Amino acid sequence: MAISSVRLQNFRSYSDESFEFEPGVNIIVGPNASGKTNLLEAVLVLARGNSYRVKDAELVQFNKPWARLDSFFEKQKRVVKIEEKNAKPEKTYELDDKIYKRLSLDKTTPAVYFEPNHLQFITRGPDQRRDFIDDLLERSQPGFKTLSANYRRVLAQRNSLLKHDVHFAKSQLFAWNVRLSELGTKIAESRAGLIAEINKDISKSYSKISRKKSKVEVFYDSQFPIEHYASKLLNKLESNTQVDLERGFTAYGPHRDDISFYLNEQPMGQTASRGETRSLVLALKIYELELIEKTRGQKPIFLLDDVFSELDGARRHSLVDYLKNHQTIITTTDADAIIEHFTDANKIIPLI
Repeated sequence: MAISSVRLQNFRSYSDESFEFEPGVNIIVGPNASGKTNLLEAVLVLARGNSYRVKDAELVQFNKPWARLDSFFEKQKRVVKIEEKNAKPEKTYELDDKIYKRLSLDKTTPAVYFEPNHLQFITRGPDQRRDFIDDLLERSQPGFKTLSANYRRVLAQRNSLLKHDVHFAKSQLFAWNVRLSELGTKIAESRAGLIAEINKDISKSYSKISRKKSKVEVFYDSQFPIEHYASKLLNKLESNTQVDLERGFTAYGPHRDDISFYLNEQPMGQTASRGETRSLVLALKIYELELIEKTRGQKPIFLLDDVFSELDGARRHSLVDYLKNHQTIITTTDADAIIEHFTDANKIIPLI
């Protein structure tokens, strides 16, 4: 479902501005700090329901009591309102005049977002790699978002008990350990299942992008074997109680697992070149695009924030091949560097 127009009021750097989009390629061009990324973020908030960058309160322009986004996704009217109430931001959604407090997966619009920081997640901390997999699961597997939220809630409660109620904790921890093991096992199984699916196609996609036959493997670096995750995690939580009490946090569970990538049987986090890393991330983004399209039954909007400047000619051409059949919104400081890759008509949106 393509977006055709948007109006931004008191949203980030925009007081009141309107923009129109074409179904094909849309290029937002302007200097740094002109609002390019904020406009892209607005489209993502309308599509998914939240920002990838900041909390809701930070979406409202400084010293303003509310922010509002009005849009049309083909024939559907979509509105997002953020209002300051009781010192907290309250967000509501309107879809064709029906009001919702939150958006279930089926009420979101598929969108894939790609920005330069994604090119670094192979070498950064494990939280970014977990987030990538979990985000994919939330947008393709019904119920995973609730599962993940429940796990975080139980984990926070267990950690609070460890920190603030040391003498009382031991008698109370077993119930939390059982619940954490149950939820944690479901998360680990979902992650492992998705990674198994990624491995079916990732080598082919990578080889096409890099133009070199290669073997790519993704591994779920779990603390416990998936087939025995629940019992192993529960036993570890029980046996590690004293250490957790001393540290004040839970040291075992899917929130401590990692994902690793191997190229021709070599760990990419340690040995991959800049070009190899870019090829892998691009292959993963293409997989994301195809997965969301397959599971949702509609083509996602592809949002690219200044990515073309980070890719060389060959990788740009590989990316363009996948953009031709999707509505794409690209930000750049140099429109000419992008236009040359598209033979079809495209819309230029200039920002000053």
